[in-house]
Amino acid sequence: MTSPASSRPISRKPALERALELWLFRSRWLMAPFYVGLAVALASLVIVFFNEAVHELAQVTTMSPEQAILMVLSLIDLSLAGNLLLIVIFSGYENFVSKIDTGDDEDRPAWMGTVDFSGLKMKLIASIVAISAIALLRAFMKLNEGEAIPDRTLAWMVGIHLTFVVSGVLLAVMDLLASKTDKH
Repeated sequence: MTSPASSRPISRKPALERALELWLFRSRWLMAPFYVGLAVALASLVIVFFNEAVHELAQVTTMSPEQAILMVLSLIDLSLAGNLLLIVIFSGYENFVSKIDTGDDEDRPAWMGTVDFSGLKMKLIASIVAISAIALLRAFMKLNEGEAIPDRTLAWMVGIHLTFVVSGVLLAVMDLLASKTDKH
């Protein structure tokens, strides 16, 4: 038997089961405070970014080219972390809680509403790899300036970065294989 309005079968589930399923479905809103917390973290990151920029720019006239590059890398690193937070906030909220209604706002990012969980994972790992690469580049730049960084620390940084890179490649391969298999 189907409902004429929707052409879907009429549910013959017991009332208790329907109530439980409705409660479980609505429990997705328990995730909303997490995204609010991440938005607060993003605001905190903006404050840290400006503090870093003001602190570094105050010394810009006495900087060597290497120090200027290190300053820029620090600011890029913070920017990438902010982008990562924004991607997680928007995509997570839209994938797990509710669609964000921005009306006809022309500034709505084109990717909003199109990043599924798989895409979110790939964007997340790509951002982590980029942040790790910048941290590694900063360490190498400090070495270039004569700053002593223990070999063990550099080895750990390279090892961790390679772990992120390999993890990203493996996630991409797993997503590719999953996209080629029959959906169940």
